[in-house]
Amino acid sequence: MIEVPWREIAPDTLDALIEEFVTREGTEYGESDVPLARKVAQVREQLRRNDVCIVFDEAMQSVNLLTRRQFAERLQRLRPDD
Repeated sequence: MIEVPWREIAPDTLDALIEEFVTREGTEYGESDVPLARKVAQVREQLRRNDVCIVFDEAMQSVNLLTRRQFAERLQRLRPDD
């Protein structure tokens, strides 16, 4: 699993990736309906603040957004025991 620097992703590709993420099943924002543009803006802000990161999972050949904590935990699980 490797981190993909979001600033190096083409803007259209980044938009598509974020939109795909926020429209996944299980990413609802509660009872109120939040417009897609607002969800995308919120994720972009989280990327800017370095709260979330974009990762590529080589084994699954997939891209995902994770919180920094989730990313650290997954990396820890992937490391062989010392």
